[in-house]
Amino acid sequence: MYRVIAALIRHGDYQQLPDTPSAHQPFPLTAQGIAQAQEAITGMREEISANGWTLDPVVDSSMLLRGWETARIIADGLSPLLGSLPVVESFAALAERGLGSAANLTTHQIEDILERDPRFEQPPRNWKSNSRYRLPLQGAESLLEAGARVAGHLRTRMQALSSRATRDTVKIFVGHGAAFRHAAHVLGVLEFDDIARLSMYHARPVYLEYRTDGKWRHLGGKWKIRATTEDALD
Repeated sequence: MYRVIAALIRHGDYQQLPDTPSAHQPFPLTAQGIAQAQEAITGMREEISANGWTLDPVVDSSMLLRGWETARIIADGLSPLLGSLPVVESFAALAERGLGSAANLTTHQIEDILERDPRFEQPPRNWKSNSRYRLPLQGAESLLEAGARVAGHLRTRMQALSSRATRDTVKIFVGHGAAFRHAAHVLGVLEFDDIARLSMYHARPVYLEYRTDGKWRHLGGKWKIRATTEDALD
């Protein structure tokens, strides 16, 4: 059997609304974010060539614009490895944690809604980064639920790749930092306490190998050590 590797890439820096915990924001990359995606190309070319991997011709991306833009820039830059332009396919399953009907409201607005609604208790103080907490609003999910969703997508796509690979192959997934970290925990790569301790660099891959026994291991690429002042979200 040939080895199959998932390259998890957090999108580049983007035009994020202030004090807005929802990561479902439809805004593009900043100039810095574009540069981050471009800078990833050389390192990935070297990593893929040095390991003798082949590049899967389909890049899986979050449907959010910053994810798609990051994926498209990297795919274009890696096209010489294939001799053709990789396809970028967008998937809702790769989105960051959803806040449902509270999407893109400010923290104050969300907490005010919960306070005004007699059906709801006040959320814990760390509700934005609490892995298990889900807002009691329609369509909301917890960070762990988002991680399980992303993990399911990774399993499905990598199982399919494993069954058809004719060489050691790397497949690129572009998505969001918190969802990827929680997915890595669900897949058995990160301990639970590591989710909050670690982050992901913008547009720098973390490589996870999917093995024939269904288990995963961290193969390469550095997790970012989170600063104490850094938000534990996307």
